[in-house]
Amino acid sequence: MAIKSTVFKVSLNITDLDRPYYGEHNLMLARHPSETDERMMVRLLAFALFADERLEFGRGLSADDEPALWLKDYSGNIKLWIEVGLPDERILRKAAGRADAVVLLAYGGRTVDLWWAKEGATLARLDKLRVLALDSEQSAALAALVQRGMQLQCTIQDGQAWLTDGASTVLIEARRLQGE
Repeated sequence: MAIKSTVFKVSLNITDLDRPYYGEHNLMLARHPSETDERMMVRLLAFALFADERLEFGRGLSADDEPALWLKDYSGNIKLWIEVGLPDERILRKAAGRADAVVLLAYGGRTVDLWWAKEGATLARLDKLRVLALDSEQSAALAALVQRGMQLQCTIQDGQAWLTDGASTVLIEARRLQGE
């Protein structure tokens, strides 16, 4: 018998002073049995950073043909494809062929630097791709916020994001490895 996904309910209030975007989102996050709290929270951070009324989560780790998140226009065209982690270069190349823009939110500390040293030159050819990297301390701090029911506030200003549950606050300053 297969292990089922764990569902997390999230009330996420976003104040993005950089875009500007302001919104309250009630989300249901399904964490695949093989997914860590850290990866799930990086997906949630990606949602906050690129929030839009039409931004939605993909089917997750079990679906190779869908990203972690995507934004489609009303006709079904993919405007934004968002991946998290350290995906294979072929996945990002395929995404760049299908979407107007692709964002990768990489995490894993030193592993990101090793991955980038190996894949960076190849990925530099993808002009639609933007790569942002989180330090391991930042992604671990995000994972520490996990609860089955979360009420979170995210404030974004000057390229920094603060995510808080009221008791703890995490400062996110993603390093830009590629793209605007």
